[in-house]
Amino acid sequence: MNDNLDLLARRLELNAPTHERLRLAFGHACALRVRHLLEEPAAIECLNGLGRYLEGELSVEGRQRLAAEASRLANQHPGSKSIDGCGHAAVSATYAVANALAGKALQAADYAAYAMVYGAGGYGAVVERGSFEPEFEWQVRCLAALAQDRRRLILSGSAATPLAAGPRVA
Repeated sequence: MNDNLDLLARRLELNAPTHERLRLAFGHACALRVRHLLEEPAAIECLNGLGRYLEGELSVEGRQRLAAEASRLANQHPGSKSIDGCGHAAVSATYAVANALAGKALQAADYAAYAMVYGAGGYGAVVERGSFEPEFEWQVRCLAALAQDRRRLILSGSAATPLAAGPRVA
């Protein structure tokens, strides 16, 4: 959906096995953008768990358990019964968390962008491609900044240092 993000991800070889931490950090950053749209406390806890994992406070097994739980929550989300469809943004936000925990960064970004736009403007906004541009631009800046941070860590010999929520990207 975000052509510039897809291009950057290919240039960075984001899906390479050695870039798992970068994928997780980027997915986490995208999911944090839609945290306010999450309705289920358990989904928020899953997102918080990814942050703990990136800080080195949670094991791989713990992250995998949270990924399974987030996937279950997303697949079972009831959606919205209200006419304004506000719960629809919550569904997408929950899928953003599930994909972030699974290391599917680009899918997390897609769901997060959809949730942001839908949450701000409803159905009318999501049919207008231009509505996505501010979020798409943020995503590209965020991934580029995270990749630059990762490169600096590797060059300094501190590759084991966790990538937390990521750089501040306005």
